[in-house]
Amino acid sequence: MMLSSVAERIYWLGRYLERVENTARLVNVYASMLLDLPRDTNIGWGTLIDIIGCNEAYEKTKDSLEEKPIIRFLLADTRNGSSLMSSVIAMRENARTTREIIPAEAWELINNLYLHMKDSIARTGSRRGRQQLLETVVGECQRIFGLVAASMNHDSTYAFVQLGRKVERADMTSRMVDVGSISLLPEFNRDANQRQLLEPYENVVWMNVLRCLGGYQAYRQAARNHVRGEDVVRFLLQDTEFPRAIGYCLNDIDKYLRLLPNHDEVLQAVARVKKITTTVSVSELLERGLLDFIDELQISVADIHEAISLAWFHPEEWRAIKSVD
Repeated sequence: MMLSSVAERIYWLGRYLERVENTARLVNVYASMLLDLPRDTNIGWGTLIDIIGCNEAYEKTKDSLEEKPIIRFLLADTRNGSSLMSSVIAMRENARTTREIIPAEAWELINNLYLHMKDSIARTGSRRGRQQLLETVVGECQRIFGLVAASMNHDSTYAFVQLGRKVERADMTSRMVDVGSISLLPEFNRDANQRQLLEPYENVVWMNVLRCLGGYQAYRQAARNHVRGEDVVRFLLQDTEFPRAIGYCLNDIDKYLRLLPNHDEVLQAVARVKKITTTVSVSELLERGLLDFIDELQISVADIHEAISLAWFHPEEWRAIKSVD
């Protein structure tokens, strides 16, 4: 078994690789969605700050809720620990400190992506330059993941990469559902006549969410139906065959945990999240309010991360907790 510090860096390498790709996907799809929506929906760039969860950090900048300052904050501002550039830097650092473990070609690709970001980040001020950069980031992250999967031994080291990747992916998919839930907010749910007028835009939102996750075709194959919010939520929460669905991610986390020792506590945390996602009635959920459920889900996914951290990265804290119990 590797040192806990090395395992932690490998785990975070997987998380940051996934975070870089998904941040690029999220910003791209949100920009596309806003162009497709009517201007009087009261949905703007500030909602993206809410979804990513960096409200407090953005408020400190004193910037407006307009497109350019928000894009700069989310993509280029290294004072924002959640920005795309900050995540690329963290990804590269975790790769640099584990170069003796990961494939040499993977390190080269990661370093090249970092250098490309440094040279290109200034171009994100223009929509065309931003789109080109974000599409490049997504493609390079997929290339890196493919190389890692094809070149690494599928042992405990690979398990930590995949755990980081799937925990991050489950969290981000829940945030993508948050994007879609915009179409269920009050401004989209006035009287019946207004609702009928706005219904096509709800479909636009959900189609953008699916395309952002690369899941439009998979959804159509699974649902065999036109894009409907309820069906998309069910697909992204509960499907066990689409790789970016939360149900699939949880099954994969379960699988990779079983390759590692001392996994019982973490498996229990995973089981709790599975119960939340598989037993919920999506139709009833949409009536009660999706936003509160997504908040609960994100907290539960964070509990999986905490359990992983205690089990393998900071076992002394876990032993202290157990001794108190």
